[in-house]
Amino acid sequence: MEKWTPKHEAPEPLEGPVVATITGGTILWFVLFLAQLPFYGWFDDHGHTWWVWTPLAAAGLGLFGIWYVRGRDAALKRHAAEAAEAEAAATTHGEAPGGASGASPASPAS
Repeated sequence: MEKWTPKHEAPEPLEGPVVATITGGTILWFVLFLAQLPFYGWFDDHGHTWWVWTPLAAAGLGLFGIWYVRGRDAALKRHAAEAAEAEAAATTHGEAPGGASGASPASPAS
């Protein structure tokens, strides 16, 4: 089992334009739905109507995804602003950033 044990640190997760990515995917699914809509008769004749409704369901789930990632993005920005504000307040009061000991409470002691 030792050969499967990773011997290096895991890389930091990649952050990108998550809201734009989800929005673009949602638009793409909705466009696919609209592109297939004129051919509904053919899909119905061949028993493939699910091909029409699947992109619509994906676009609907994408709307939920847009709502979710916008909230996540806002929460991350709010947290970063609060942390910067707390650090600025600690610095102006003569304390070391991250508390009196200089260690951040969220980071483990080394």
